[in-house]
Amino acid sequence: MILSVFAFQMLSSQFIIDAEVRPRYEYRHGFHSLMPDSVDPASFISQRTRLNVFFNKEKVKVYVSLQDVRVWGDVSQLNRSDVNGLAIHQAWGQFGIGRKFAIKAGRQELIYDDHRMFGSVGWAQQARSHDALLAKYFYEKWSFDLGIAYNQNGPSTTGNTYTVPRNYKAMQYLWGNYKGEKVKVSLLVLNNGLQYVHLDSPDSNETRYSQTFGTHIKARVIKLIDLSGNLYYTGGKDVSDRSLSAFEVALDLNFKPEDAKWSAGIGFEMLSGNDLTGNDADKNKAFTPFYGTNHKFNGFMDYFYVGNHIGSVGLVDIYIRGGIDVGKSKFLLFVHNFSSQGKMNLSSTETKSSQLGTELDFVYVYKFDKTMNIKVGYSQMFASESMGYLKSGNYENTNNWAWVMFTFKPQLFKHEYPILPE
Repeated sequence: MILSVFAFQMLSSQFIIDAEVRPRYEYRHGFHSLMPDSVDPASFISQRTRLNVFFNKEKVKVYVSLQDVRVWGDVSQLNRSDVNGLAIHQAWGQFGIGRKFAIKAGRQELIYDDHRMFGSVGWAQQARSHDALLAKYFYEKWSFDLGIAYNQNGPSTTGNTYTVPRNYKAMQYLWGNYKGEKVKVSLLVLNNGLQYVHLDSPDSNETRYSQTFGTHIKARVIKLIDLSGNLYYTGGKDVSDRSLSAFEVALDLNFKPEDAKWSAGIGFEMLSGNDLTGNDADKNKAFTPFYGTNHKFNGFMDYFYVGNHIGSVGLVDIYIRGGIDVGKSKFLLFVHNFSSQGKMNLSSTETKSSQLGTELDFVYVYKFDKTMNIKVGYSQMFASESMGYLKSGNYENTNNWAWVMFTFKPQLFKHEYPILPE
């Protein structure tokens, strides 16, 4: 017993510095939306560079992640300053109170469950982080996070109107998780406040709140099958002061025999939406996945919920996937069939098919070692006529996307030192 406690103390104090360099080439010919007529495709190389410092001693943890995001050539060779410049992706501190409580504050990634409602958006070179205060509680198989965030443009002597686009003004949430041997269950309650700005009456600006309640479940059904699912509902008000009544439901089955080199999966997700025309002006039925890693869901070409498709006709996504490992290589294939959840009605007498299209995603991964890998991807969207109406484009054009990404993540320095008992 004494030895085990001493061993824990020997490893309880750490100082780690690591880095990430991630250049990615992309060829875009219909990425994010349908390819317009008579334009050239886009081709570029972007890069994320990070330097991360982590310190852990007894009850105190501190993490700082510096980040530079650029497109090769966006500044001159003799540049005096960068376009975006160096940024702080994360900078937080955590202090433990006993063995069950902790307070964490600062700029940080918020990641919960399958990333659907809160995620790091790691695919995007800039990724996502929040300025937030968390109260954390742990008890046996249970853990709880109470999060609070309040945003402002900057220090001022008058006024509280917040104008940073796509950000909440204020947010509070409670997340609870039970982790059993075969079942993991999470519950989420989110109060999300968006700033509304009255152009004609600035003194009447207000924060309008929506409330989201839901659960995420993951379970081992039998030795070969993992099941996961989501169920979320949003009520309250949207930023336009319309009443919200929206939902998301998802179910995923993953098959992987023990010690097998292959896996397969099937699933669906439904996100409620409005009809294309003829909606109630005072009601909004479109579900928003808020701050999730939306690139992970609904196809890698980002036609839905990645900076677009918000407040639209919703989505029904039925998909299959497969993967196989061959030595240091991994091959992944995804097939998505998309349709609208709301009606694709152009008028009271004309309605288009709800079928939007089918997307094919292929990814190849080669892992050189634990510090370096290369990923290659190709995706193609087979759009329908209804997709053309929805995206205001020519659905008959070829829509594809290809990319190659290198990731270097070396550990530069690590020091562990004992904290001897007094």
